[in-house]
Amino acid sequence: MKKAVIFDLNGVFVVGPMLSERFADEKGVAIEKFLPVLKEILPKIQMPGAESAYSYWKPYLDSWGISMNEEEFLNFWFTAEKENAPMLELAKELKQKGLKLFIMSNNLKERTAYYDANFEFFKGLFNKIYYSWQTGFFKPDSRAYQLILQENNLQPEECIYFDDSEKNVAAANALGIESYVFAGPDHVKEKLSQNFGGCGASAIVRAEPS
Repeated sequence: MKKAVIFDLNGVFVVGPMLSERFADEKGVAIEKFLPVLKEILPKIQMPGAESAYSYWKPYLDSWGISMNEEEFLNFWFTAEKENAPMLELAKELKQKGLKLFIMSNNLKERTAYYDANFEFFKGLFNKIYYSWQTGFFKPDSRAYQLILQENNLQPEECIYFDDSEKNVAAANALGIESYVFAGPDHVKEKLSQNFGGCGASAIVRAEPS
């Protein structure tokens, strides 16, 4: 029986336009120029001990002729992101049914501080949130998934996982965690109903007490 649902964060509970597209549309930086920089910087700033995210970005902003101080840059990045209300409602329902809910996210300290300050759903909805900048494990590293299992006394077959990255889903499946590429709240309900029988999240039986 499934006892826990593990979710990715961005693209699932927090949604917004791609940063590369915003830099192309609003700052005139071509996507093909921006994406390699993004892929270079993200793994560095999403791990423990990273310097400020802005310090990694500033040389590139300067080379692109973009004048933004740290506050302006972080606000530009984060304030375009919004809560995914249908997923929040589903998560509340799952929690009421007794399932444990976890977030596992490759993320940076500045961004998560913004979320904590601006998104109320972070307070009490999830049993625990696992950020790469705190754990030191960057998905699809198998240790990121194993940490959740070990800390919460869970077996792989007791969990179901949703992420918008195919490689992250493949890594979880390889560990025996039933995992799917996220395709919206109806997709989550469908996969959960297949595990618990009946239709949708309302069919989920109460898991063992935590």
